[in-house]
Amino acid sequence: MADTHTVASDVAFTDTVKAIQARKGSRPAYARMEAGGSWASVITAELQAEIEAQTSVFLATANADGQPYIQHRGGPAGFLRVLDAHTIGFADYVGNRQYITQGNLQDNAKAHLFLIDYAQQRRIKLWGTARVVEGDEALLRQLMPPGYRARPEQVVLFTVSAWDVNCPQHIPQRFEAAQVQAAIQSRDDRIAALEAELARCRRSPEERPPLP
Repeated sequence: MADTHTVASDVAFTDTVKAIQARKGSRPAYARMEAGGSWASVITAELQAEIEAQTSVFLATANADGQPYIQHRGGPAGFLRVLDAHTIGFADYVGNRQYITQGNLQDNAKAHLFLIDYAQQRRIKLWGTARVVEGDEALLRQLMPPGYRARPEQVVLFTVSAWDVNCPQHIPQRFEAAQVQAAIQSRDDRIAALEAELARCRRSPEERPPLP
């Protein structure tokens, strides 16, 4: 079937979707959005920073019959790497060896990346295509996070065709354990410093140690 997309958001706004939007009253607003340039299709510097800050993402694929599948991928910040204005890559680690995502992509290259930042209550949707690269040791080394305890098997390259940012509505605010631990440690250090200062002030002038 020929590609009939005229704007980037057509990757999601099919004729059926547009008909539902028209029936429910939202089509005029989205038509204005489309006329104003639609969704972005190029990875900006701001988006790159957000992508490479992720530690947890979801990759959606579908098989030849259209059966969808969502797989979680995680790693240290930077495990997702922007390679150029349209391409995201990551090392695919050895897991349960089901290879559902790889099989789906072999039959149907269309894919979706879903990024969610609970702390900032922000989610980013990326449409595109993906492929698995096997046997490219140089690329695998380039994308493998230094010092990360995982066994890389292959590479996944995601080509972005469109992306959009959702509103923060209904996203629960959560924080990474490392962020919480750092905040608690900073609080505890401040309390210890204040307690030490209070103890110093309670001593007579002759007993007080000099200020650091």
